[in-house]
Amino acid sequence: MEESQRQKKIASVLQRDLVDVLQGAATKGGLRGVIISVSKVKVTADLTDAKVYLSIFPNDKGKELLEGIKANTPFIRHEIAQRTKNQLRRMPQLMFYIDDSLEYIDKIEKSLKGEDNPIENPDLLGKRKKS
Repeated sequence: MEESQRQKKIASVLQRDLVDVLQGAATKGGLRGVIISVSKVKVTADLTDAKVYLSIFPNDKGKELLEGIKANTPFIRHEIAQRTKNQLRRMPQLMFYIDDSLEYIDKIEKSLKGEDNPIENPDLLGKRKKS
């Protein structure tokens, strides 16, 4: 089912504010050289849940940062609610996921350039995780 205009608008508002909150927390937390970007936000039809896909660079710190973000979800949700109080009646529940699409594209490009041959080693392009 296709997203409604309301879902798209709420997703864009959440995405913009989440970038500010997460980047601000990263700089205050002393994480120099770490880039956290919100690549996509999907809001359910009843506007109660929002799936937030994060792209974290460098990749090796992704899982550690995701755990920290999940632990601080109530604080992040409160901060976003304060920023969007004139636009939203109810703040959706936030669920954070790692966006692995850039990593997957990089593996495909390496295979196409001939650096890695997926025909000889089929494990190079493993199945993508569905979220």
